[in-house]
Amino acid sequence: QLACPLDLGCHSVTNALTAFVIKQLAAKNGIPVQEFIVRNDSPCGSTIGPILSARCGIRTVDIGGPQLSMHSIREMCGTADVAHSVNLLKAFFEQYRSLDESLLVE
Repeated sequence: QLACPLDLGCHSVTNALTAFVIKQLAAKNGIPVQEFIVRNDSPCGSTIGPILSARCGIRTVDIGGPQLSMHSIREMCGTADVAHSVNLLKAFFEQYRSLDESLLVE
């Protein structure tokens, strides 16, 4: 399972369109995706994504393998999530163009 964080505080670059693209590709290829929404009253870290996407003007999405106890001495994640990540990236590079051409963004 992959995590796709949504954060209204703009600590993540995922938006409605990029989340839709990832969810469509994952569903078409049988890859589980977990949506993660950051609570407004719970501070979280940021990624370099917002800085890069603002300067490049390209569609971006934060995705990754979900982890338990990130940055602790007992950080854990599922081994099957690595295969899910590889499969999603493969699907993205093989199928993104046709999916993107079918989208109508206003």
